[in-house]
Amino acid sequence: MRIGIVNDMPLAVKALRGALARAPEHQVIWVASTGTEAVQRCREDTPDLLLMDLLMPEMDGVEATRQIMAETPCAILIVTSDVERHVSRVFEAMGHGALDVVATPALGDAPLPDAATLLRKIHNLELLLGQKVARKALEPILRESSSCRQRLVVIGASAGGPASLVELLKQLPANFPAAIVLVQHVDETFAAGMAQWLASESPLPVRLARAGDVPQPGSVLLAGSNDHLILQRNGELTYNAEPSAHIYRPSIDVFFDSVVANWKGDSIGVLLTGMGRDGAQGLLHMRQRGFLTIAQDQASCAVYGMPKAAAQLDAASEILPLAEIGRRLVALFD
Repeated sequence: MRIGIVNDMPLAVKALRGALARAPEHQVIWVASTGTEAVQRCREDTPDLLLMDLLMPEMDGVEATRQIMAETPCAILIVTSDVERHVSRVFEAMGHGALDVVATPALGDAPLPDAATLLRKIHNLELLLGQKVARKALEPILRESSSCRQRLVVIGASAGGPASLVELLKQLPANFPAAIVLVQHVDETFAAGMAQWLASESPLPVRLARAGDVPQPGSVLLAGSNDHLILQRNGELTYNAEPSAHIYRPSIDVFFDSVVANWKGDSIGVLLTGMGRDGAQGLLHMRQRGFLTIAQDQASCAVYGMPKAAAQLDAASEILPLAEIGRRLVALFD
């Protein structure tokens, strides 16, 4: 991949170059020391991938991400130190379209965990951007309807998702009568911080989903592992490393399909902004199961990938602007 580095710290740039040197298929095409410079460099030579720091002089990584995604969109991976101290900035950048976040590798000659993690993230993004993963079509799983009136809203999101989830959750009342489960593409290292951030912005309580949890009305559970979140036949949530071939971890498709197979009440599937196709097949299976399905429209998406894939499959029974999805959920469960 052709990679641009945006970082004002020479030692960090050196560490990133050292990590990338372990994968010679990647080429650093330029380095920018400020967000302002990065925006200009992207206009002149847009890379396949940007490794974007958060804290820089003149223009920080959040604003640089916003401007680049608006003018010369490309894949952006936030690479920064002290991530836990800047959780809100991380998710603000992801709200503008950054795909993921990883810690800046440390300097050193031996193979380091941080460098390996960075290269794994880049490899996964390369697969995602090139759509090189062969996806086996899943047969629709049809089950008889139940008279049980349990209510569940399942929401999948990726790039641009954190900000979109905040906007959607703010539209819901504190006495919302359905349980909500969120699957956002985010590394487990940052999932707890994201849950806390969402909780601070939402009228509903938000926390990480734990193995053994049963979705409850008026509460929000967020997938919190690099394993896949799964709803079991007994109504409890669990995590599973399989299917191991999925580059999306946690996978929206895997969770949606588990809801199709095992949820005995009413459910609504919602697919928000994101790159790639994860969630589109699962949303289709939800619609075939008889559940209402909603996809975010193109105009309100930071990245119109996953909802576009759902629309192409006719997986969404409704396509709505983000500003209307929460109100629609309230009306459906009124």
